Amino acid sequence: MRVAIYTLGCKVNQYETAAMEQEMQRRGHTLTDFEDVADAYIINTCSVTAVSDRKSRQMIRRAKSRNPAAVVAACGCYVQTHQQEAGELGIDLLAGTADRMEFLNLLEQAAAQRQCIVHLDDALRRRSFEVLPAAAMAGRTRAMLKVEDGCTNFCSYCIIPYARGPVRSAPLEEVVAQTRALARQGYREVVITGIEISSYGKEWRLGPHLTELLEAVSEAAGDMRLRLGSLEPRTITEDFCRRCAALPNLCPQFHLSLQSGCDKTLKEMNRKYDTARYRESVQLLRQFFPGCAVTTDLITGFPGETEEDFQSTLSFIREMDFAAMHIFPYSVRPGTPAAQWPQVEMSVRERRAHEAAAVAAQMHRRYLEQQVGSTLPVLLEQSRDGVATGHAPNYMEVAVPGGPELHNQLVEVTITGTDGQRLLGRLEKEEP
Repeated sequence: MRVAIYTLGCKVNQYETAAMEQEMQRRGHTLTDFEDVADAYIINTCSVTAVSDRKSRQMIRRAKSRNPAAVVAACGCYVQTHQQEAGELGIDLLAGTADRMEFLNLLEQAAAQRQCIVHLDDALRRRSFEVLPAAAMAGRTRAMLKVEDGCTNFCSYCIIPYARGPVRSAPLEEVVAQTRALARQGYREVVITGIEISSYGKEWRLGPHLTELLEAVSEAAGDMRLRLGSLEPRTITEDFCRRCAALPNLCPQFHLSLQSGCDKTLKEMNRKYDTARYRESVQLLRQFFPGCAVTTDLITGFPGETEEDFQSTLSFIREMDFAAMHIFPYSVRPGTPAAQWPQVEMSVRERRAHEAAAVAAQMHRRYLEQQVGSTLPVLLEQSRDGVATGHAPNYMEVAVPGGPELHNQLVEVTITGTDGQRLLGRLEKEEP
């Protein structure tokens, strides 16, 4: 079959799509672009916001219109949390967030027998981790390695625990084996990902947790760089920092979810930390990883957020001096407690997001300017119009003169300037 896949949402969805693509090719199917006429369309859906739900429905309808004779299959968080609504879209195969390999078996069955199949479970009852192959992100440059699924934090605005179920962790020996395989295949960087990687091993009474996992992966990775996905601030302890600082290939970039810089709002969000604990985490990271990039997420206009609360958040993010931020106006997520509360006007949410983004842009430019004059090892990933781009260990994008011959090369780059969005430099071997 000619199979086209469209992915919405987070890096875990991207990882699972890449794993499915590998498996479909292994089975002899051909991958094609989603805009092409295909025999089967897969939409890997997202439900993190109501906007994500709407986009998921749009892409399902687009696939059905692209080729009415094709098999249309949908999986992911939207289908998991909106089973009845998704079922009314006339999909040939509905599946949720579990058992990706069985999903592909059922896709082949639906195509062969031209029958509608529903394959859904109760996510909250899951107890096992599905091991999938590591997934390439940028050719053979960077790969993602999913080590954990599920979340039990139950933030008041988030549907993901209901979509993904409780925490399940990959066996350490399996993670190590996949890391070694990636190193043998020539990858230069591996990204540790999951729904909530800080909870790795949480379900085990005795067994490895995140720090032990990172130590084992670092050793197995050899010369590959090791990069972390999003971390919960309480993960950052002196022991965690001391042991991670001893890992020679760990990239000094740490994404600590914040969501709000106001303690009242954090409590209403049901986050498990306050600004004092968050501040302690950032201070520890900068003590053990001087010059590291600390990045974060922020939600503006959460239900009940006053202007005073927002000003507290602005003050806090300025204090933290983040290297980069992702900022979103609060989006109502039906099915969560926060959806039932009095809402801040959308125009206010968006205005606050715009103000926070302006502060974030200033901090980002300042962090970039601090890199000028330094020499950084840059993993070059692509090239266009005589400019090669890639990422430094701190995950700042770097551009240098060059072409396709530099793809997948780890090179020393002298940073000569910035355009406000990325770093500009020259290969160290070049003359000034």
